[in-house]
Amino acid sequence: MTLRMIPPSSPTYTQILKSTMLMGGSSLVNVALGIIRNKAMAVMLGPEGVGLMGLYGSILDIAQAIAGLGVGSSGVRQIAEAAGTDDAERIARSATVLRRISMVLGLLGALLLAALAFPVSNFTFGDYQHAGGIALLSLAIFFRLVSAGQTALIQGLRGIADLARINVLAGFFGTAVSIPLIYLFGLQAIAPSLVVIAAASILPTWWYSRRISPHPSPMPTRQFGREVSALLRLGFVFMASGLLTFGAAYAVRLIVLKEGGVMAAGLYQAAWGLGGLYAGFILQAMGTDFYPRLTAAADNNAECNRLVNEQAEISMLLAGPGLLGTLTLAPLMMNLFYSADFHGAVDLLRWICLGMMLRIISWPMGFIVVAKHTQTIFFWTEVAAAVVHVGLAWLLVSLLGTQGAGMAFFGLYVWHSILIYVIVRTLTGFRWSAANRRHALLFLPASGLVFLTFSIVPLWPATMIGFVAVIICGLYSLRMLIDLLPPESVPAIIRGWITKSA
Repeated sequence: MTLRMIPPSSPTYTQILKSTMLMGGSSLVNVALGIIRNKAMAVMLGPEGVGLMGLYGSILDIAQAIAGLGVGSSGVRQIAEAAGTDDAERIARSATVLRRISMVLGLLGALLLAALAFPVSNFTFGDYQHAGGIALLSLAIFFRLVSAGQTALIQGLRGIADLARINVLAGFFGTAVSIPLIYLFGLQAIAPSLVVIAAASILPTWWYSRRISPHPSPMPTRQFGREVSALLRLGFVFMASGLLTFGAAYAVRLIVLKEGGVMAAGLYQAAWGLGGLYAGFILQAMGTDFYPRLTAAADNNAECNRLVNEQAEISMLLAGPGLLGTLTLAPLMMNLFYSADFHGAVDLLRWICLGMMLRIISWPMGFIVVAKHTQTIFFWTEVAAAVVHVGLAWLLVSLLGTQGAGMAFFGLYVWHSILIYVIVRTLTGFRWSAANRRHALLFLPASGLVFLTFSIVPLWPATMIGFVAVIICGLYSLRMLIDLLPPESVPAIIRGWITKSA
């Protein structure tokens, strides 16, 4: 076997890996902080407290999606388009509008959630006991939306290194304050801790975004209105998407809560958090760097398809071994990140990992729909996804218990992956590259095999089979990633190892 020739698009692969590693490095720090934070929450609060935190988090996500009007996501596009023109005045104008509208929406969103605290508490929990905590979350809405506006400025200009630093700083400050709060005040500190975590992102996002139009750009009222109108028109689609996604997640948690109580909701929250932990940094990097690059090439179908195939290839090679490892070590990870009380979430976690594998593959294709400005298609695919997710959860949880929620997530991405492929095939003539088909034919069957092994084989033999699958897939991924990079970017010791094994 000989080394493959470096493809002409190696610089693109290098850029994808660089941005993924920058965001991934910050995510690894946050993973370490997450271990500390989750362990502390699990020990001090138990499954019930973790479940309550998950429900509060869903309420926050929905309120942010409604109040934010999609401005954070549409702002990224506006800033990226302005940056593409190299027009400093246009960038300054867009930055000023984004900052001001984010502040206004943050204030309005906080007031709205505070005003609706009692009905939201009654709808979610069946009583008014949590109304005070929900009202307090209004502060988190304000902090989140202001921070989202500042983050959009940095992301639109592809300041990946700054975003990585922001993630680390926000994670550190949020963890350092929230754990003592929970320790001192227990369940009563859950809402304040979420406020603290949201507030922790304000200062670093302001610090790194201040260099972008540090002085507000003066503009006539009419021009300001036009800029805001453009921002909101595009933002409405993102708002609808976010509302459907977070609304579906909230509905699934309510289904689990009504069927199994707060403890079941806690198990689901723990499995969801761990299932998305490893895949999260890849998906975050995808949205941070890939989306602005794809937007710039939106009018060129061939370029769009090339970028999506490259992003999907890197994502599969990075995520595949990690998700297989999570499938294999699910009981250990549940004990490490939470406690023995969460052992009931192990099967849930494995189902969610299967869904995450499909999510990693399908997400790059979904960005084509967004970049192409096909708002109607984008909206209805999100509606369909929400209906399928909630419908499957309602059916499977009622039949099989809490585990059905994980099965519903997997079923969602089986359906969604097929649908989104058909759509982008129609829009751009997209086809999977030969390399991606080869990667998928390794990782998907391997994931299914490991999952089924744990269902029919005793724990230790199944774990050994899982380890073998992780090692084989890990070595395969490493080899493929090295082949995709320019020789000068690969350390000499690794180049020598590859040459000897060729």
